Amino acid sequence: MQKILVIDDDRDMCMLLNRFLTRQQFDVTEMYNGKKALEYLAQQKPDLILCDFRLEDMDGKQVLIRARELYPDVPFIIITGYSDVKLAVEVLKLGAFDYVTKPVFPDEILITIRKALATPPAVHHAASSSRERVVPVAAAGKKPDKEVAEKYIWGNTPEMKNILKQIELVSPTNYSVIIYGESGSGKEAIASKIHEMSKRRDKPFIAIDCGALSKELAGSELFGHEKGSFTGAVNQKTGSLELADGGTVFLDEIANLPYDVQVSLLRVVQERKIRRVGGNKDIELDLRIIVASNEKLWEAARNGKFREDLYHRFNEFSINLPPLRERKEDILRYARHFLAMTSGELGKEISDFSAEVQRVFMHYPWYGNLRELKNVVKRAALLTDGAQVDMQALPFEITFHEKLNYEKPASADVPSYVPAQPDIPAVSTGAPRPVISEQSLKSASIDAEYEMIVKALRQSNFNKTKAAKLLNIDRKTLYNKMKQYQQFNNL
Repeated sequence: MQKILVIDDDRDMCMLLNRFLTRQQFDVTEMYNGKKALEYLAQQKPDLILCDFRLEDMDGKQVLIRARELYPDVPFIIITGYSDVKLAVEVLKLGAFDYVTKPVFPDEILITIRKALATPPAVHHAASSSRERVVPVAAAGKKPDKEVAEKYIWGNTPEMKNILKQIELVSPTNYSVIIYGESGSGKEAIASKIHEMSKRRDKPFIAIDCGALSKELAGSELFGHEKGSFTGAVNQKTGSLELADGGTVFLDEIANLPYDVQVSLLRVVQERKIRRVGGNKDIELDLRIIVASNEKLWEAARNGKFREDLYHRFNEFSINLPPLRERKEDILRYARHFLAMTSGELGKEISDFSAEVQRVFMHYPWYGNLRELKNVVKRAALLTDGAQVDMQALPFEITFHEKLNYEKPASADVPSYVPAQPDIPAVSTGAPRPVISEQSLKSASIDAEYEMIVKALRQSNFNKTKAAKLLNIDRKTLYNKMKQYQQFNNL
């Protein structure tokens, strides 16, 4: 029996994975922090390691490095709730076999595990190297690959056609541009398109996620630093802005940039000069700055979160990208595009979606926009053996929403939800209930918890982040609860 080490500080997640993988004839060991996991690895060699990236005492990268030193032939799979290209590149470069994002779906993770266990160590190392090569070159500070750029299709709605006209107008200029839009709606694709249509197309395009920059290291990432300028600065570092010299830098989620770094950035915008952290000389730059935000920067400036003078410097031109749910005519167009791409990658011949899946896609709100749609289609294509994607291939989130949506109250005025009230009337949803073997205090508690989650989802219009806040839990816990009620109980 093959041994799997599961490392996650979420004990519920460990329990669910243990139960599922044990049913699949694996010998599972659970560890709840990095220190205990490393102590175990010093004594025992598993056949595979499954590790959460964010642990209480350390991150999964540290566990990965140590595990690779001990057992370079043992496949290591990272689980993360932060679907980020930079993170994926980092762990794959360090030798991870693959990574999966939360929410974790049993069938998906089982496929990844079996693939990892069936891959010889030598092939595994080669695969890691090849993954590094297919990372978008824009993220590495090089010219965006033309082939990759052409894989992005544009919608046919009037709103998208108008945005394309705006891109054509602003691209030849040197204007700074603000792109407003929800996460996953395609802001970086628009920034890349502006760069490709500009006179700077042969120079670097560098995309930076400001939300992923820590307050302590944001200045170093953007402006670079000199050797010895702070603890840990053992070498000189060239910042992302300097790497983009002559080209375009795209600052995504600019409102998340620390306030003190905004002051330094203002000088870059005004004078096109930077000074590395710990440096004493100015470096002149020739670059175009495009920024993006999922919140209105003028409101952030009014609330003191964002510098008003910096906002006005950036606001030479702005583009408003509507969310996918407001351009429904494009949903199936994008879905079929992603299906064609994924089918080719998997070597399958999947022609379309079933009529029911198409209807569900058109009614689902797609809070994650194109990014969510692409992930759903990729998963569905992986699970589909026939010529069409059917409902059984859709993830739990989609089907859960669909069942609740049929029972959604007609009135828009939903009463306020107060978790502390013990006498909230039960909501009859018709959605699947947890399997209860006997009437007990525990089963009654589970049933009440289920009703509270349903009510919170309805009140928040099925936005899981808002629902989690209403329930006073984090989004990760909400996902785990939802999966526990249906996904794992049906295995």
